[in-house]
Amino acid sequence: MALLDKIIDKTAKIGVIGLGYVGLPLAVEKAKAGYTVLGFDIQKEKVDKVNKGINYIGDVVNEELEEFVKDGFISATDDYDRIEECDCIMICVPTPLNKFKQPDLSFVEDSTNEIAKRLKPEKLIVLESTTYPGTTEEVILPILESTGLKVGKDFYLAFSPERVDPGNLIYKTKNTPKVVGGVTEKCTLHAKSLYERVLNAGVFTVSSPKEAEMSKILENTFRIVNIGLINEMAVLARKMGINIWQVIDAAATKPFGFMPFYPGPGVGGHCIPIDPFYLTYKAREFDYHTRLIELAGEINDYMPEYVIERLMDILNEKKKCLNGSKILMLGVSYKNDIDDLRESPALKVLELLEKKGAQVKIHDPYIEEFSHNGGIFKTSPLTEDLIKESDAVIITTAHKKVDYDFVAKNTDIIFDTKNATKDIRNNYPDKIHLL
Repeated sequence: MALLDKIIDKTAKIGVIGLGYVGLPLAVEKAKAGYTVLGFDIQKEKVDKVNKGINYIGDVVNEELEEFVKDGFISATDDYDRIEECDCIMICVPTPLNKFKQPDLSFVEDSTNEIAKRLKPEKLIVLESTTYPGTTEEVILPILESTGLKVGKDFYLAFSPERVDPGNLIYKTKNTPKVVGGVTEKCTLHAKSLYERVLNAGVFTVSSPKEAEMSKILENTFRIVNIGLINEMAVLARKMGINIWQVIDAAATKPFGFMPFYPGPGVGGHCIPIDPFYLTYKAREFDYHTRLIELAGEINDYMPEYVIERLMDILNEKKKCLNGSKILMLGVSYKNDIDDLRESPALKVLELLEKKGAQVKIHDPYIEEFSHNGGIFKTSPLTEDLIKESDAVIITTAHKKVDYDFVAKNTDIIFDTKNATKDIRNNYPDKIHLL
């Protein structure tokens, strides 16, 4: 049977390489749509958990995963020989930056090599991992065609960027529109047909993988630049004695021409701090310098240092020194109401606090323990004693599960970098300090 027919009647078996924040939700959605899914991961712990129906991703419903595993719609393995069982293979592996902010495509290349070893006609391969424009055709395609099989004729290759937003209560994998760009028209058709049967959202096609790759970079470059702008405005507003949060709220009343972005201790997550620098890297090939992206990155990278400078000034007003002070950090994840630590600016704030000699304790309702820079950190329950024994409380993540009124009643200093105290601020005008 032709692959397109298998996709349409849902007899195609789906392989998902990488069972992280992108891969596992995608596997569940494909199982929901009626496809049988086989997940691949080099981490045996993840494989074992999936096969036991144990969920470890916030955006996946525990009961759904358990049910699909029990009914045989989802299973996992670390044996890449089983790729031969799959008709459609989705690559959802990490694409981090190295210390020089250059893309590390080793996970993508390794996955593609594993596929190539077992590639047969009538297979669809889709890269979902975010990367620079050209990766699908310049990196993946040559590896696959080294088998002697030809794209568009023997197998189909496309790029479709993941659009995962951990903790978003409205938009999940299921209802977020998809962008698809295939190497040939047949490649696009096969990928589009698969996603249309999985998602409750539109599937928008572009003329090649490069346009699809560039679209994801544009989405997050738009965000990093605007966050850089508002962070710079926050620093300036503070110097001018202006409440930046009121300014943003006022500007947001305009029904056109303005979109609110909010300042904070930096930029975190798996996309915004990383994706734009894929483009910066690729632009050098064309002798072009992406000045705006790099400047926005510099501003956002400076924010943890600015936070420490502000905290030192606040403590000085109380005739206290940061060195030796007991500081309570509220929140260590990169955004509110999730347990994701990837690229969290709170970690950079933590590093700087310890470097300055502060004694730091952390409360995060979503994280009990985490490792960072080779050390293990345990978070603390939010008790009255913990708050009272602290010289200052700094809010680095605006978790809704934290009782900020309780915190304010039991401390003299709250440094709120996320506007988490907006509902109680008027009750404690001498205690709460803003970014």
